[in-house]
Formats: sequence, structure tokens, C-alpha cells
Amino acid sequence: MTATYEDDVAAWALEQVALLRTGQWALLDIEHIAEEIEDMNISHRHQLAHRMAILMAHLLKWKYQPDRRGRSWKNTIRNQRDKIDRLLTRMPSLRRLLEDPEWNQDVWDDAVDLAGREANLSGLPEVRIWGFGQVLSADYLPS
Repeated sequence: MTATYEDDVAAWALEQVALLRTGQWALLDIEHIAEEIEDMNISHRHQLAHRMAILMAHLLKWKYQPDRRGRSWKNTIRNQRDKIDRLLTRMPSLRRLLEDPEWNQDVWDDAVDLAGREANLSGLPEVRIWGFGQVLSADYLPS
């Protein structure tokens, strides 16, 4: 190995891939490979949470600021739904997060914080007011 994990993770990763493909098992940096795979999973969880928070923040703005509704908000809502659908299609195991109460509350708190900061909204509900089926439904917009 010429690249070390600590010095250049991108070069190290390419070397690890080459070692895997050529079956050079004894040369693999198993500990760092495991760490990278774990980090990748965490990253996907964060991506889903981030996209859900953006989606719900825009739904909150849509609900609580009807006079400011516009194509931009609608496009963001549609775009986030599409990206979430693609993410859940490629990684169906992430769906279990939708049932995790702690994860749900964290995402809702982020959505409320984002909507509050972006639209100067206050007094938003502390508990999620829509189910994920509703939030992810292509034609749902709160009245």
C-alpha cells in the first residue's frame, strides 16, 4: 500500500478497491474499511433526515403562510419528495427510520427550526402533525 488512510482517504479507498477486486485479502485495511462503511450508513441516514426536514419545513410554510405560497415552494416540495423516494428505493432499509420516534422528533424539530428561521414563524407545533405517508404523497399540500 502506498496511500494511508490518514494521509489521503480518497487514494487509500481506490487502493482498497483494487485489493478487494484482486483478492489480496491480507493487504486490506479492515478496520478503516469497516469505519468507512459505517460512516457511509450514517451519511445516508443524515441525508434522509435532512431531506425530510426540508420537505416538512416547506409544508409548514405552505400551511402557515398561505399568502406567500408560490412555485418555488412547490418545486422544493416536489424535489424533496422525489429525492426521498429515490433514496428509499435504493436503500429500503432506511424506511425503518420513519418508525423511529427519536429520529422522527429530531427531524420534526429540525423542520420547525428551519421553517421558523426561513419564514419568521413562531408557535409551530412541537409534535409532528402529518404522517409520513401524507408528507410523501405526491399530491398532498396542507390547507
